[in-house]
Amino acid sequence: MNLLTIILQTGGAPGGGGLFGGGGTQMIVMMLLIVAVFYFFMIRPQSKRQKEIRKFRESLQTGDKVITSGGIHGRIKEVKDDSVLLEIADNVRIKVDKASIFATAADTQQANK
Repeated sequence: MNLLTIILQTGGAPGGGGLFGGGGTQMIVMMLLIVAVFYFFMIRPQSKRQKEIRKFRESLQTGDKVITSGGIHGRIKEVKDDSVLLEIADNVRIKVDKASIFATAADTQQANK
């Protein structure tokens, strides 16, 4: 907002002939270009990743081997709306939030090969 106010008060770039003269238009085009670059290289890929993670967490099933954000490996015994019951050893079960599950054990083994 402040940048637009300054442009309007000064009449644009020297010799530009106002806001829609030579210098002012170039600056607006550059600002729009910067916004487009931020969108396509930062915002859009991040939203795609978040969508994939949400889809992965919704598809969790009993018997899947997973890894939590704390590095705990386990097998899913029960899936609820917002939590999962993991068996981390024989008869040792813990309840974790779905948001703390980041990968399946199969995914990490394929990445290591």
